[in-house]
Amino acid sequence: MPGLTTVLLFAVATTILTVSPGPGVLYVAARSVAQGRRAGFASMLGIESGEIMWIVAAATGVAALLSASVAGLTALRFAGAAYLIFLGVQRWRQVEKFPVPRPAPLGRIFAQGFVTQLLNPKVAVFFVAFLPQFLNPAQQIAPQVIVLGIIYIAIAVAIDSTYVLTAAAISGRLIRSPLAQRRTGRAAAATYLALGLAAAASGFRKP
Repeated sequence: MPGLTTVLLFAVATTILTVSPGPGVLYVAARSVAQGRRAGFASMLGIESGEIMWIVAAATGVAALLSASVAGLTALRFAGAAYLIFLGVQRWRQVEKFPVPRPAPLGRIFAQGFVTQLLNPKVAVFFVAFLPQFLNPAQQIAPQVIVLGIIYIAIAVAIDSTYVLTAAAISGRLIRSPLAQRRTGRAAAATYLALGLAAAASGFRKP
């Protein structure tokens, strides 16, 4: 099992990762602003489900195999970049076509959040290259990953919930203002596109 020092260092690293802006944070905030708390929490559950898949991959050794494959990492990076660009283009078209956007079904919001985090380059780097540094190879890997994974999810849920509640608190004003909705939608679309292009241009560093 991970020691106390390892757990504390991992918790700090997880907090920094989760608080910093990225595809997951952007998606949760954008959905919360556009449709309120229910959509925000649906997007958050999708995001956390994607992260759980990465934890399972790390525990079963899939992440280790992926880290050894340059082609696999490159494919993942470009898949994530393409998906972010797709979301950006889709969001921009919706804003231009519907000044007051139609509410998206919660199931779709959850699914998009799941895919967004599953293909999130920042999360991929964390679990592929960074998480192994907190593991003791002399001990069983899976139990260590499970413990650290629980800590990761607990911190992520707490921080993402804060994003949801904060963004939902200002959604009422935006809902009453079509102009603000259009500007917010364009800003979200542009940010998705920028993140997608940045992900495509950046590279993974192998551990």
